[in-house]
Amino acid sequence: MRSELEVRESSRREERDALRASEVAIADAGRALQAVEAAARAARAAIADIAARSAEQKRSLETGQAALGRLLAARAVARISSTAPDFVRLALSGEDLADASRKLHYLTYVSRAVAQLIEVQRSGLAEAARLQAASEQNARELAALEARARSDRELLLKERREHRRLLERIAGEIRGAKKRIQALVADETRLARLVREIGKLLAARPGAGYARVTSVPEPGAFPARLFSAFKGSLRLPVRGELAGRFGTPNPEGVVSNKGVFIRAPEGEQVRAVGAGQVVYADWMRGFGNLLIVDHGEAFLSIYGNNESLLKQTGDAVTLGEPLATVGNSGGNAQTGLYFELRHLGRPFDPLRWVKLK
Repeated sequence: MRSELEVRESSRREERDALRASEVAIADAGRALQAVEAAARAARAAIADIAARSAEQKRSLETGQAALGRLLAARAVARISSTAPDFVRLALSGEDLADASRKLHYLTYVSRAVAQLIEVQRSGLAEAARLQAASEQNARELAALEARARSDRELLLKERREHRRLLERIAGEIRGAKKRIQALVADETRLARLVREIGKLLAARPGAGYARVTSVPEPGAFPARLFSAFKGSLRLPVRGELAGRFGTPNPEGVVSNKGVFIRAPEGEQVRAVGAGQVVYADWMRGFGNLLIVDHGEAFLSIYGNNESLLKQTGDAVTLGEPLATVGNSGGNAQTGLYFELRHLGRPFDPLRWVKLK
């Protein structure tokens, strides 16, 4: 659990870094969007200016067209042909030369004015077309910029929402894991307290055989009836798969397992690892239906997560006698037996005492 919690904490730190990067990117995108909007305002002002210039150009063209119409009408009144040179017609008309000279001068003025107006009109039309094209191009570029900026910002906002959801999920998992660890630690403390109390009661009982010793003698140093004589030849209480071993450390190097967990089928018989007396048989939080056997010499064997308890407190048991049946009581996710051996209240590795087959 602590190992998984460390992974989740690391994941949350990574997500926080990613969230920071997203929010920085969103801030940059916001500034970029503000710049784009400022450029958009300038572009709109430019478009408005182009529209005003276009309107002025249109009025100028209309004025030019009216003037051109008047000049063409003047030529028609003067009956000037557009197919023959005017000065030839005047010379052959027999009119007064002075009057003809004045008409020719007037005709030259009118023709020059007509040519100038036509050129102005052509230039005005070209300028109007250019202004219209520039206005349309500016409008297209402006729309593309605004669309891209808003799209980028929406993507970043979506990314931030995803990161926040992930961060909230990881935070929830961490809270759940911390509560679970607290519950496991409380369960372990509760069992240790129970063992201490049992030890005190057994030690105070005359002839109980719970004499405090400073060391465990080698096998054979005690009579066969003593539990210490079984070191190296003890049998596990149930046949199954070892799923959790004694002293499995977490990443901080703290011992977590005080015993072993043997995965086994539900209903399988749990047998006593040695002769003794049942000193506890009841349900305990975290360990479910729990049974503890006193083997003398300050040795206790502990059997947890049982489905049913076949013995009660005070019952005497013999080696290999059924004590309980395998289950998953106490909230254990797996079906099996939690098994501990303790001496003077302190747990030790059962596998150092058993003969595995």
